[in-house]
Amino acid sequence: MSILYLLDTNVLSEPLRQRPNALIIQRFQEYQNRLATATVVWHELLYGISRLPASKRRSQIEAYCETVVLPTIPILPYDARAARWHAEERARLGATGLTPSFVDSQIAAIAATNGLAIVTFNTADYKNFATLEVLDWST
Repeated sequence: MSILYLLDTNVLSEPLRQRPNALIIQRFQEYQNRLATATVVWHELLYGISRLPASKRRSQIEAYCETVVLPTIPILPYDARAARWHAEERARLGATGLTPSFVDSQIAAIAATNGLAIVTFNTADYKNFATLEVLDWST
């Protein structure tokens, strides 16, 4: 099976919530071999962990990242193709006054250059990018 979906940070971390959205969990199981994430998302997860004090919660998040995310979800790089797409889209959007966040642009670039739909709860963050499919699995 080929990868179809790139998970944004908020979706990838949903299983860590006290009451995760059942629909998200169902879709994780349904599409388990068709999911990926981005190096930028992986960074956001690790950065979040690094900011937490030593605690049971921090240990749970670290365990999730090391035993669930890392071995089962491919982490796609921000490479030269993504950098080119990112630069062109930032320039295009900036010229219209719609300068996107740098990190969201990187995530969008990785999805776009790999032909993947972004799965996020923050669809507004990605709505202005050209040729990018954006999905919200929470509804």
